[in-house]
Amino acid sequence: MEQLLMAFIIGGSICVIGQLLMDMTPLTPAHVLVLFVVLGGVISSFGWYQPLIDIGGAGATIPLPGFGHSLVQGTIEGVQKDGFLGIFSGAIKATAAGITAAIIFGFSMAILFRPKD
Repeated sequence: MEQLLMAFIIGGSICVIGQLLMDMTPLTPAHVLVLFVVLGGVISSFGWYQPLIDIGGAGATIPLPGFGHSLVQGTIEGVQKDGFLGIFSGAIKATAAGITAAIIFGFSMAILFRPKD
C-alpha cells in the first residue's frame, strides 16, 4: 500500500507541475512535453532520477521525465556495450517498446473512434 501511495504522490506531483506550467505560463502542452523529457534526461545524467524511481516506482517511470531517463540510460548502456555506435542504438533499444505501444494504441483508438478533422 505504501508503494501505491508513493507512486501516486510522485506521479501526481509531476502532473501538477506540468498543469501549473500550462496554466500560469505561456507554455503550450508541446513545450511542457519537451521540457519534461529534457529535464528527465538531464536529471538522469546526474544520477538523480534513479532514486526518485526507487521511491515512486511507476509514478516516476510512466510520466514524461521517465522517458527522458530511459533515453539517457539506454544511451549510456549502449555506449558501454557497443562503443560509439551505442550512442545511436542505445536509446532506440531502451525506448522501442514504449514507442511501439504508443503508436499501436493511438492507431487503434483512431480506427475505433474515427476522430473528426
